[in-house]
Amino acid sequence: MGQDIGNQDTFPKLLLRHARERGARPAIREKALGIWQTWTWLELAGEVRAIAHGLSAMGFKRGDHLALVGDNRPRIYAAMCAAQCLGGIPVPLYQDAAAAEMAFPIRNAGIGFALAEDQEQVDKLLEILPDCPMLEHIVYDDTRGMRHYSQPQLTSYDALREHGSRLNAADPGFVETEIAKGRGEDTAAMFFTSGTTGNPKGVVLTHAALIDRAGVAARMEGLNDTDVVLAYLPPAWIGQNIFSYAQPFATGYCICCPESAETVMTDMREIGPSYYFAPPRVLEALLTTVSIRMEDAGALKRALYRRFMSVARRVGARILDGKSVGLADRLAYALGDLLVYGPLRNVLGMSRVRVAYTAGEAIGPDLFVFYRSIGINLKQLYGSTETSVFVCIQPNGSVKPDTVGPAGEGVELRFTPQRELLIRSPGLFKEYYRNPQATAEAKDPEGWFHTGDAGYFDADGHLKIIDRAKDVGKLADGTLFAPKYLENKLKFFPYIKEAVTFGDGREGVCAFVNIDIEAVGNWAEKKNLPYSGYTDLASREEVRALVRECVEQVNADLAGEPEIANSQIRRFLILHKELDADDGELTRTRKVRRGFIAERYAELVDAMYAGRESVHVEAQVKYEDGRTGSISADLRIGDAQTFASAAARRAA
Repeated sequence: MGQDIGNQDTFPKLLLRHARERGARPAIREKALGIWQTWTWLELAGEVRAIAHGLSAMGFKRGDHLALVGDNRPRIYAAMCAAQCLGGIPVPLYQDAAAAEMAFPIRNAGIGFALAEDQEQVDKLLEILPDCPMLEHIVYDDTRGMRHYSQPQLTSYDALREHGSRLNAADPGFVETEIAKGRGEDTAAMFFTSGTTGNPKGVVLTHAALIDRAGVAARMEGLNDTDVVLAYLPPAWIGQNIFSYAQPFATGYCICCPESAETVMTDMREIGPSYYFAPPRVLEALLTTVSIRMEDAGALKRALYRRFMSVARRVGARILDGKSVGLADRLAYALGDLLVYGPLRNVLGMSRVRVAYTAGEAIGPDLFVFYRSIGINLKQLYGSTETSVFVCIQPNGSVKPDTVGPAGEGVELRFTPQRELLIRSPGLFKEYYRNPQATAEAKDPEGWFHTGDAGYFDADGHLKIIDRAKDVGKLADGTLFAPKYLENKLKFFPYIKEAVTFGDGREGVCAFVNIDIEAVGNWAEKKNLPYSGYTDLASREEVRALVRECVEQVNADLAGEPEIANSQIRRFLILHKELDADDGELTRTRKVRRGFIAERYAELVDAMYAGRESVHVEAQVKYEDGRTGSISADLRIGDAQTFASAAARRAA
């Protein structure tokens, strides 16, 4: 079962406990040059001591902030804990952020120290130094390409560790003394939200808040030091941090850092995680990969897949939940597990997964059911940066595709008359850093956090989130319009990567679509359709017909849902470019910035509602190296068939 945390009220105190009680067990693994390297809890504690000494000698003190920029790496997490040992506050930043995006959080938090993974991240920090003169110390991990850098702010991680090791040998009790000064109510970390509007806000979280929520979920799922987790999402995202830092410190389990983004699937199959977390976009991408492989398979394999997936959709989730299923169906499912589901779980790297979570945004019910139907115990949880993630968790045996479960231990929930969800929890944030106005708007005097999410409780007390409260609207005829709900249904199809829907106050719903270049490209090759790139492929009439089929299937499903049957998508266009965080169209966690998109592409939205058949567009795009370019295209607008609602059919 999950470990009893007892009086270890800070993360450094938990680290010392693990070093004492399970020092020889693996704490963190990293794949480098094709080989998995393991750090035990004892080795991790030694590394943290050395880095804490080194940072202290550099002038880092209680209350200081340490920026961390890089992928999941043992040294990133060691530095995070080292800062906490000294009473400092780690501030992870998104490693794929442009230099200018890093300037605001560094200025806002007055950050004087940073750990950068490699030359790319160092270059970004050096670029913003004129705007961030308080950043006086930059420690870099990977030395490749750094030989001729001579800026006085730079220090190598190896040099910092070596100096810290010597200081530790001379004063071995220093770090433990500093750790003892820490208290649960101290700030443990700060995470900058990648909000869809305005500047990001620094969310201040205490040790007590993070440890409490990590422990609640661990006890509920029976996590222990034999579990294994893959750390592959940005460390700056609270979701990754809770699974790769807070919960391992609370339970003693091992996290594994993949070699690169390109090797995640291979690395996942090698380590066989028992506990897994993925936002819906990752699960969508995995399903797209499966769909492409099945299209490439022979006729017999495709027939077996279709046959047994039909069985899985009918009874797979019921078997997973321990519910009653007929003998014939059980035997058919067992055969399907041998021939299809088991090999499929292995391809996905999920053969050993005991519990998997999805969160970050709403997941399409069809996508959710797919994973559960093949025997993966995927569950939804609900939370946010401000709540230390865990607010609602679906309990085993009571998992529904359209809810996020009941309130977790210690959590209170209620709704305003406008249906906005309010939360009171031990995991709530302390404040938005240097932003008392935003703090007061989000957290009222009674301690209720105003989430901005709209939803309701179902008959079993499970929470159902339908959208952001500010995004939920109505069509001109009064029909409920929940854009995210519609977008998720579209994104279930492997050919659709992103979707943005419009309709508030209008006569009907229209949509922008981003095709998935890999899935549609594979489909086009089978159809012998030549194309030169995304824009060319997206403009093909055959591709528009393919997307129309997906839209019309969504409309057919919506016709059976009384409250939103009239929210069927009437018109759509395939965008000339992929929505991109570098162009401001997505957040760094891949959430659509719907308002920005509506404003930027207002001409396209107006053309759809004006009944036009096409529209010319010219747009600027930003490339990875910082250069800008332009795209010019004529976009065709498609009409989609809509269907009579179930109520209208009965009346007829």
